[in-house]
Amino acid sequence: METKLLYEISKEGKIGYSIPPLDTPASNIVDMIPIEFQREKVELPQVSEPEVVRHFTNLASKNFGVDTGFYPLGSCTMKYNPKINEDLSKKNGFSNIHPLQDETTVQGALELMYNLTELLKEITGMDTYTLFPAAGAHGELTGMMITKKYFDSLGEGEKRRKILIPDSAHGTNPASAATVKYEICAIKSTEDGEVDLEDLRNNTDETVAALMLTNPNTLGIFERNIKNIAEIMHSKGCILYYDGANLNALLGYARPGDMGFDIVHLNLHKTFSTPHGGGGPGAAPIGVKEYLAPYLPTPIVVKKNGRFYFSYDYPLSIGRIRLSGPNFSVLVKAYAYILTLGAKGLKDVSSQAVVNANYIRESLKDYYSQGNRNICMHECVLTAENYLKYGIKAKDICKRLIDYGFHPPTNYFPLIVPEALMIEPTETESKETIDAFIEAMIKIANEAKENPELLLEAPHNTPVRRPDEVKAARDLNTAYKSS
Repeated sequence: METKLLYEISKEGKIGYSIPPLDTPASNIVDMIPIEFQREKVELPQVSEPEVVRHFTNLASKNFGVDTGFYPLGSCTMKYNPKINEDLSKKNGFSNIHPLQDETTVQGALELMYNLTELLKEITGMDTYTLFPAAGAHGELTGMMITKKYFDSLGEGEKRRKILIPDSAHGTNPASAATVKYEICAIKSTEDGEVDLEDLRNNTDETVAALMLTNPNTLGIFERNIKNIAEIMHSKGCILYYDGANLNALLGYARPGDMGFDIVHLNLHKTFSTPHGGGGPGAAPIGVKEYLAPYLPTPIVVKKNGRFYFSYDYPLSIGRIRLSGPNFSVLVKAYAYILTLGAKGLKDVSSQAVVNANYIRESLKDYYSQGNRNICMHECVLTAENYLKYGIKAKDICKRLIDYGFHPPTNYFPLIVPEALMIEPTETESKETIDAFIEAMIKIANEAKENPELLLEAPHNTPVRRPDEVKAARDLNTAYKSS
């Protein structure tokens, strides 16, 4: 059944609330608002409380999430999120505090942040962290600001204007670097999907500030030459930056700090289990080697004489990156996740994620071309290129997958793989669920050859069918107009 807009069910005189008469002097706050910003009338829908509840409940039932099914978005690590983490984050001592409270009244929260920092240092091999960045791209921006401040302090800021980024990288990498006014230089990938060392050497000199690298990269491939890459960068005085989006493949097995990375950003809302998507919530701590610690944003949680404090004593700091505190509930969930699993559990997370991804890759190799020739790690990249001759593209396969009850994988990324299908099962999916996904992908492969129209018209059973993308791009109109 179609869900109508609230304006469509609105009827004059209906109300969904009851407020007692005002028994205190009326506020004159309206007089403080400039007249040009005041509205004479607010045209809100007039509906009853049951209608409001049913409206949003019906909308919510149409959503897809990790609690409703398999969510194999490559590079997004959409793992199941244990409900105990949610429960813990809602404890009064965590949820009913304010970022501006006196430090003496939030010692438990500060202790949690301090302890989480110590755990992240151990997991990644970095020397110190800031927990304040709000999400992945914000973490990248913070890392680039630290990079710039470091070279400015050396008097090399004007000279080092380039950031090297592999052609397989996440799109936020060049965007974050460009926001700090860096020039972007793309580094080629080899046929095996790794950084081309020759191209890297040819482009690395004293004009380069940093290389932004994901390891494993977006093809799900571990950079086997990572020590050589670090040596090339450090030989020219450059910083090696780690995009931690794919850390789920390495927990307990390898640490970015040991590979030679100088700056690390983590996505707690991916690797360490917090629901994300739709704009948040997120948290992307930045870890650095000791020589970059003076440039971290303030404040930093420190421990002194058994008490915990915010320290602002960093003269070279890039300053505040948020007005108040970090997304604290995300920190609580990540802390609970790490403590619950322990060292062995975190290692099991990565091993199972890698096994699941390779199981999918191997099971589908006769139906979909491989994005590279290597065994993958936590995610595999397939391609629908073989089905172009039937008029079928990657997006058509993804649309048809919805009919089978699965959320589509990431498609058309990484950009260096034509008609890419990027699948990340994570560690939380059972073999039965993965087998059902594989079976659906095989059926779709056969349909693409035998009945391509079925895919071109998919999805068939969703509340909203496939939109006219050309019309949406050329004649986009999102405004509601009542009849």
